[in-house]
Amino acid sequence: MIEVDPARFEEMVASVLDGLPEDLGRLMSNVAITVEHRAGPPGLLGLYEGVSLTSRTTGYAGVLPDRITIYRQAICSICQTEQEVAGQVHKTVIHEVAHHFGIDDRRLRELGW
Repeated sequence: MIEVDPARFEEMVASVLDGLPEDLGRLMSNVAITVEHRAGPPGLLGLYEGVSLTSRTTGYAGVLPDRITIYRQAICSICQTEQEVAGQVHKTVIHEVAHHFGIDDRRLRELGW
């Protein structure tokens, strides 16, 4: 396990988001991305909560933003180096963003994620 400074960890998350293709970033809608510095639910490195873009209908209005939460302690607990943390942050952020776009875990596995 490695301990990564909370500010540094947030920079890693921001870097992944900044690295998303511009077209993809523009399509993200009504979603808040946060870092939880305490341990999250057992076994989770990240969590998407909300209504994916592919499930939204014309009745989708006036709702709170979807949430993507990245769990710093959970990620740090499975990594040995800061480089491993950065790699896992990348994988976790992309995984949760994919859920926002309606891609489920089965399809992510098929795609190698």
